[in-house]
This record gives sequence, structure tokens and C-alpha cells, in this order.
Amino acid sequence: MTATGASEGAGVRGAPTAGPWWWARRRSAVLDVSLAVVSGLECAVEGGRFAANAQLPEALGLLLGLVVGAVLLVRRRWPVAVVLVAIAVLPAEMGGLLGMVGLYTLAASDVPRRIIALLTGMTMVGGVLTAFFAMRQDVVSEPAFHPPAWFLPVMTMAVCLVMTAPPVLWGLYVGARRRLVESLRERADGLERELSLLADRAEERAEWARNEERTRIAREMHDVVAHRVSLMVVHSAALQAIALKDPEKASKNAGLVGDMGRQALTELREMLGVLRTAEGSSVRRAPASDAPERLAAVAAQAKAKTPAAAPGGPAAGAPAQAAAEPDGEGPCLAELAELVGQSRAAGMTVELSVEGPAGDDADGTGPDYGPGVEQTVFRVVQEALTNVHKHAPGARARVRLAHRAGEVAVQVENGPSARGATDAGLPSGGNGLVGMRERVTALGGAFVSGPTDAGGFRVSAVVPAVAPAPATG
Repeated sequence: MTATGASEGAGVRGAPTAGPWWWARRRSAVLDVSLAVVSGLECAVEGGRFAANAQLPEALGLLLGLVVGAVLLVRRRWPVAVVLVAIAVLPAEMGGLLGMVGLYTLAASDVPRRIIALLTGMTMVGGVLTAFFAMRQDVVSEPAFHPPAWFLPVMTMAVCLVMTAPPVLWGLYVGARRRLVESLRERADGLERELSLLADRAEERAEWARNEERTRIAREMHDVVAHRVSLMVVHSAALQAIALKDPEKASKNAGLVGDMGRQALTELREMLGVLRTAEGSSVRRAPASDAPERLAAVAAQAKAKTPAAAPGGPAAGAPAQAAAEPDGEGPCLAELAELVGQSRAAGMTVELSVEGPAGDDADGTGPDYGPGVEQTVFRVVQEALTNVHKHAPGARARVRLAHRAGEVAVQVENGPSARGATDAGLPSGGNGLVGMRERVTALGGAFVSGPTDAGGFRVSAVVPAVAPAPATG
């Protein structure tokens, strides 16, 4: 079915009502029936006159006119057939409305332009010939009227142009407008589908980002809190063992436990404050992805407020000496010695060795790397020592830091537990090694962990000196 511009144009303005047969809407059917009735009456009158002039039964002319006029009922489905019928009845001087409506429908339809031009030319030729002979008879029948020689050709051409040009031009305009509207509608539908896909992808990316953020925050909180709480448990166990034998040392251990507990509470409060600030800052367009780095900075600042106490150190409750606070970028390699000292204070025999260009630095930890690289190496050592406290109490441990060309390597290895035990009774969520691996691989490094032949455990990590730039997009 070929739809005309009139029918399509109305469909753009409102919701169409389904019509019978080949009509898309009921209003289109009513319009075509009305045009067919008017055209049928016109053709019936003209057919009766033609039958009288041709000495044929008048009823035959009336019937022929009604049938010809009724052809407009199928103008939307077969516009070419309507125009051919109009051309066929031109010699009978009938079907003026049929021809104009047919040409309009043909021009507004999706029929190829060459067919439209061919049928329009045939209509004009037939109209010119019919009008010329009709006007010539009228001039001959009027002896008093003597027009010039150019009168008949000019008048017939003018009449044909008036009968054919306006409907064809109007039909071409309506058809072009309809096709433009359809193209715009298809483009709008395509854009809507693309926007829907983009919205779905954005939702997926947002969900992925939320999951990544939860993982990073959970990993950071695990690294920050688990180490200190593990040391508290170790000191508590030592306190219980020496409470009656050495009251003075027990008092010192009690002071250490209290200091670490206060520090742990301070870190928890500050981390929760950072999380609340990150949630509130999302309304102000602040990047929430900075929360893990801020958590690391909070932990480093809280840890720097109280230095680790060694056996035989200051009495319990003594105020901690001030330490230089980091620059807010989280722990760094310069704090490894302090981290190892905390484990020594908890009773672990641990050795720290640095390989590479360490002699050029005052802190003996080698060259400076990016904050992300140093923080990752620090967290690996921290988590490895925490695991030694948990799973190999009393075992000797060794921390090796190596500076190489374009990378930094760290290895934490412990021997078997000196007490023959495999667990110190500390709870473990099983996320420590996973978090270490995620940290290292996120920077493009390599991470390996596993038991040793001597019955201990080894954790090794190699991190590039320059962290890869985050992907944009």
C-alpha cells in the first residue's frame, strides 16, 4: 500500500484510528469515499452528455461515469491505475476531479519519479489534444468569433497547465515533507535507542565503579585496621602470660594495648568521617574515587601520632613524642623501619634489609617513587607481617626491599612457628592475600605467595617504578 502525504501528515499530529481495508485511518477512508462520490456524480453527468453526443444509451454513460468516479476509492493503494483511468477517459471530456486528485496522489506517493514524469506528460498531452479539439469545435460553432491563430494553442496549454501543474507540484511537496518527517522520526527513534543503550551502559559502569569503590575501601580498611588490631591481640596474649611473673612488664604491655586501642579507635572514627565526607561531596561533584587515598592518609597520620614502643620503653600512658606527619598521600617506604619496629615490639624477630641505591638516602630506603607505588609496597609488607603474627607466632621473619632499574621488589619470608603452632587464634577473613594481589596487579606488577620448603611462608611482589596512568573514558 502506498500512503499519501495527506494521510501521513495527519498521523504525525495525532494518534491515528485504524481504518478498514487499505486505509490506515478511518478519516482517510471517509475522505476518499467523499471524493469518490463527488467524482462519480461529475463523471456521471459528463458521461451522460458524452453518451448523448455519441448517440449511445444515456444510462450507459451514467453507469460508466459512476464506475470511473469510484476509482478514487483505490487512489492510495493503486495511484498509477487511477491516473491511467483518468487518461483513458480524457477523450470523453470527463474525469476532471479524477485526474487532478489522481495526479496529486501519484506525486505524493513513493512511485519512482520517472513514472510520475511519464504519466504527467501523458496526461498533459491527452489534455492538450482533448482541449484543442473541444475549443476548435466551439470556435467553429460560433461564426461571429474569429480568434487569432495563436489563441487555441495558448489557451489549451494554459488549461492543461492549470489542471496538471498545481496538483503535481503540491503532491511532490507533500511527499517530500512526509519522507522528511519519516526520516526525522526514524532518526529520533535511533537516537532514543542509542540513548537507552548509553543509559544502560552508564548504569553498568556506575555499578561497576561502585563495586570497585567498595572493594578498594574494604581493602584499605582491612590494611589499616587489621594490622593494629592484630598487634593488640598479640600484646594482650603476652600480657596474660606475664601478668603474674613480671608485673612491671605487664604494665608496659597494658599501656601498649591501650595506646594501640586508642589509635585504632581514632583511625576508625577518621575513616568513617572520610566516608561520610565522600558521600556528601558527591552532591558537590567531588570525586568519590579519592576516598581510599584519603583513608590511607588518615591511617598514616594516626599511626604517626604515636611511635611504636619497644620492650623496656616508656611507661604505660606516657605521652607519645611528636613525629613528622606525611604529606597526606598515605604511607611510604620511609616508614618501613617503623612498621618493622612495631612488629619487634610485639615480640617478633624480624630483620629489614634494603638492596640497591639506598646509601644515597638519609632514611636508607632508596629513591623516591610515586605515592601509589610506595603505598602499595608498604601495604604488602604490612599485611605480610600481620599474617606472620596471625599464623606463625614466634617465627623469625625477614623483610627484603630491592631497588632495581625501573621497578621495586619486596619479599617477606618467615620460618616455621617456633612454638610449633600454626595459628595464634586471631580471626582471619581470608582477604589479605587477595587485597595484596589486587594492589600489585593494579599497578602492572607481579605478585607471588606460597609456602616454603622450610615450612614457612613467602610473599613476593615486584612493582613498576612508575604507576600506569588510569584509563579515561
